[in-house]
Amino acid sequence: MARYQCMYCEEIYDEELGEPYKGIAPGTRFEDLPESYTCAICGVPKENFRKMK
Repeated sequence: MARYQCMYCEEIYDEELGEPYKGIAPGTRFEDLPESYTCAICGVPKENFRKMK
């Protein structure tokens, strides 16, 4: 499982944890998130996240 970080506010989307409070189950891969996905903190679109090393 990978982690992705917002380039603007540094919020992290962790595939292992998902975002249950937004209806995203644990284990949901980043590429499987809907195109309408936005950062939970600053609201920027999905394309503003980068995979962490």
